[in-house]
Amino acid sequence: MIVREEKDRYILIRQHDHGRVSGDIADHWKETPDASTRTAVRYHDVGWEELDRSVRWNPKTGKPYSFVDHPMEDKIRAYHSGVNRVEEMDGWAACLCSMHYVSFFSKPREEAAVRFVERETERQRRWTGGTGEADRRKLEERLRFLKLCDDLSLFLCLNSPGKNEHPWYRAGFRSGSERFLPRWEETDLLRLEPLPFFVTFEVVLPYQEISFSGKPLKEGVHRIRVAGED
Repeated sequence: MIVREEKDRYILIRQHDHGRVSGDIADHWKETPDASTRTAVRYHDVGWEELDRSVRWNPKTGKPYSFVDHPMEDKIRAYHSGVNRVEEMDGWAACLCSMHYVSFFSKPREEAAVRFVERETERQRRWTGGTGEADRRKLEERLRFLKLCDDLSLFLCLNSPGKNEHPWYRAGFRSGSERFLPRWEETDLLRLEPLPFFVTFEVVLPYQEISFSGKPLKEGVHRIRVAGED
């Protein structure tokens, strides 16, 4: 779950809904990526669907768990489930999702994390067995693209429409040697500089509002246009 705290309520966004927006961003990129990469981007958080069916509360903070502080073992099960589900659609897409998750653990210490990294690293060897250095470089490029689309979508989730207040993205987004800066032209119109899209498109982001005590308040959608060259 993605959790945004406002003055008197929490805004909750399901991870896979965020993933779908990442996929919309990938689909509209000027240099359209291959089908496997687009599948990986769109479904990279599909494993969260079960966890996001209900709101779970962190007893230490008294706030809903978010994807940042959710218990590690639950997250790892979601990651593993997600890679399995993507593998049913596309093996290369699953490899990218696996690489994405493993990158979260630079020096895993918890036993569950160590086992997860070992298991996924072995699966990646199976998927990439027989590939050359050029193909491995392409995978790394595609992984950077997945992470960029992930960040762009998270920017829309972690900030209220028209705002750039969350500390993660105030300085923009980096992908390799490229850097993209977000600029709100209207409350519902975002432009990136330099401009990576030919056409303007709309993303739809469902959300739920609950009170600080957990009472459901409303459900809705944010409709945000992302500017293109048209």
